[in-house]
Amino acid sequence: MTDVSLGMPQLPAPDYPAEVRTRLESDARQIIGRYPDSRSALLPLLHLVQSEEGHVTRTGMRFCAEVLDLTTAEVTAVATFYSMYRRKPSGDYQVGVCTNTLCAVMGGDAIFDGLKEHLGVGNGETTGDGKVTLEHIECNAACDFAPVVMVNWEFFDNQTPESARRLVDDLRAGRPVEPTRGAPLCTFKETARILAGFPDERPGAVEATGGAGPASLVGLQLAKGEAPQPRVVHPRGAAPRDEPPGEHLSSHDAPQDTSASDPAHPAGPVSEEGE
Repeated sequence: MTDVSLGMPQLPAPDYPAEVRTRLESDARQIIGRYPDSRSALLPLLHLVQSEEGHVTRTGMRFCAEVLDLTTAEVTAVATFYSMYRRKPSGDYQVGVCTNTLCAVMGGDAIFDGLKEHLGVGNGETTGDGKVTLEHIECNAACDFAPVVMVNWEFFDNQTPESARRLVDDLRAGRPVEPTRGAPLCTFKETARILAGFPDERPGAVEATGGAGPASLVGLQLAKGEAPQPRVVHPRGAAPRDEPPGEHLSSHDAPQDTSASDPAHPAGPVSEEGE
């Protein structure tokens, strides 16, 4: 086999140990059996091999190609296209900071820059202890809770630079961390296996719920002719006031003294002078 880009021979990808291969083949048969065309199982199979080593290795891609009767080139084309598949070793916790427009202006840029400095890593890099990989992420449809940080795709809403630093410190120290909503937090390998389509049997995972917040649902309520319920907002980092039991309110429209992402240009009231 030759690496066309370098014009040099490329060694074949090693195989998994026998016991690992037997286990993965059993899991793969379950996944492939869900689809009328085995080729359609490629995405969940890539999650499966990612759950084994924490990233998609050449061995993992070779395995997918063999069980699906595809070429390694076909598998590699898919594995390199989607950012959810890691191509190099990464941390137990993938900490993603949304830096799209709304999260950015609400403080996402400041959170991301603060975490880079605090952790001593750049975008896509992993801390020396192997615990945290930091990355900026695209919009995850949680704009009413901006700015949002995600850890292994679980939501941590209404974050600040200070709360984000506490979050990563707790992750690295092994202290319990609870997402704002959704399922309990688990490691990246465990998350990859769940994304492969296997049931999450951890206590509390089945009962966990998450979804759009009140700000996102107002338009739907108005379209149905319903009067939106009044809600109380509070500044990020402050204790809720009169928040209905069990309801997670959005706070991105709470009073803010300045744009956290651009402290050099505070956003204050418009002056009437010169009008």
